[in-house]
Amino acid sequence: MSQKCAIVTGAARGIGLATTDLFREEGWHVAMVDRDVEELRKVVAERDGVLGVERDVSNPQDVGAMVRETLDWAGRIDALVNNAGVAEFGPVQDCDFTTWRRVMETNLDGVFLCSQACTDALKETRGAIVNIASISGLRASTLRVAYGTSKAAVAHLTKQHAAELGEFGVRANCVAPGPVKTKLSMAVHSQAIIDAYHDAIPLNRYGSERELAEAIVFLASPRSSYVNGQVLAVDGGFESTGVGLPALRD
Repeated sequence: MSQKCAIVTGAARGIGLATTDLFREEGWHVAMVDRDVEELRKVVAERDGVLGVERDVSNPQDVGAMVRETLDWAGRIDALVNNAGVAEFGPVQDCDFTTWRRVMETNLDGVFLCSQACTDALKETRGAIVNIASISGLRASTLRVAYGTSKAAVAHLTKQHAAELGEFGVRANCVAPGPVKTKLSMAVHSQAIIDAYHDAIPLNRYGSERELAEAIVFLASPRSSYVNGQVLAVDGGFESTGVGLPALRD
């Protein structure tokens, strides 16, 4: 019961899985939450010190059960990483309300529901919330009307929680990933897209899942004890360059 425990949503793959593994390396227990039951069971079976929680963060009843299951298992919650998200891209005029709500209910409603449900437990441990937004929530981009808007809202929701929960010792911060090299991104990004991102990012490369995990675990840990209400772009400098043209660097 004295070992720190983190809840990581969307933990079955990608950034969530990398974050889970880094927490484990640092001696934390991790409640791994995902609605992809098959994939979650697979990765949980390969790890110790974890609890598989087969829940959907957009469902209030599931979220309540998530908290109960975690507390029954670990006795405490020291960090909540709101990583679960969905991405649906397309032109503004093709984004119908069903698509809009499908993105919002996971990307924004899920963050709100999980944070609300964990607040009492986080107050007891003076813990931390780390929300995962996106560079698409900091700068507009084509084909991302629902996704980008949801992530911009997550960044502001982070600040709301920081403002209200700080007096209880609960910190809330946000990580905004830039392009990250994942199996999914490599499958859907053409070579032309990859080259364009490399040209636009000052570090001239994609980030890795591990690099994102390093930032997330830092913000969840006591090492960032005076960091609150911040949005950290982990993006190789992509956001800082605005609309700068790569040719101007030559």
